[in-house]
Amino acid sequence: MLVIVGRTCYDSIRVITEEERLISMRQTTLVLGVIGADVHAVGNRILEHFFKEAGFKVVNLGVMVSQEEFIDAAIESAADAIVVSSLYGHGEIDCRGFRQKCYEAGLKNIPLYIGGNLVVGKASFEEVEKRFLEMGFTRVYPPGASLDAALADIKKDLGVRE
Repeated sequence: MLVIVGRTCYDSIRVITEEERLISMRQTTLVLGVIGADVHAVGNRILEHFFKEAGFKVVNLGVMVSQEEFIDAAIESAADAIVVSSLYGHGEIDCRGFRQKCYEAGLKNIPLYIGGNLVVGKASFEEVEKRFLEMGFTRVYPPGASLDAALADIKKDLGVRE
């Protein structure tokens, strides 16, 4: 009987990558903040509480955060992803070169998520999303996006198991 159980357990073993092993050993960490000169704090606090309730460790940098502050916090906390919000319409300007700076700091594969009112003027979300994906963001969310959908995306992208 023991041999059969042992064989069954052996057959069900899945090889995991070193990265998956390390992520499963600790709480998944997100660095969160509002970029640039934006001072919209309410949505930032909602995101912080939402992600904490979902089981993430959240390093919340607050408002008026520079690219360098996001990157420094990601390095210091060994973050799994960076979550950027912007509501004042200048996100496109504030985020130029962000992916390149991540790369230069040794964070070349860190997922970058952004959401909010990201551009000045009228543009379809499809246009805005295309611009930010071309800038190196992993996922882009419009104003009023579903937090549950964003959570599902982040969990999928980071390989977080329920």
